[in-house]
Amino acid sequence: MNDQVWIYILIMAGVSYLLRVLPLTLIRRQIKNTFIKSVLYYLPYVTLSVMTVPAVFSISDDPLCGAAALAAATLAAWRTSNLFLSAAAACAAVLVVCCLL
Repeated sequence: MNDQVWIYILIMAGVSYLLRVLPLTLIRRQIKNTFIKSVLYYLPYVTLSVMTVPAVFSISDDPLCGAAALAAATLAAWRTSNLFLSAAAACAAVLVVCCLL
């Protein structure tokens, strides 16, 4: 195994550690700024969306199948608020659209 890989792993471990420790050490008071609070509130949702949406559109060779899955999952989540039903609707939409194409 290449010796440089261990250096890369140590650098990434240090960066990950700093990203978790710096906010705890630098921010000692409660955050009162409403803009910063709203950014921190929506940050996990934005991060999840940024990771999920490209994967949805690249789920198959045809992006139309991904668009159908996204539409079906969004509609099912909006109507039922059930994760299992939303995932099942997305899978069914991909199956139907890919079989029709």
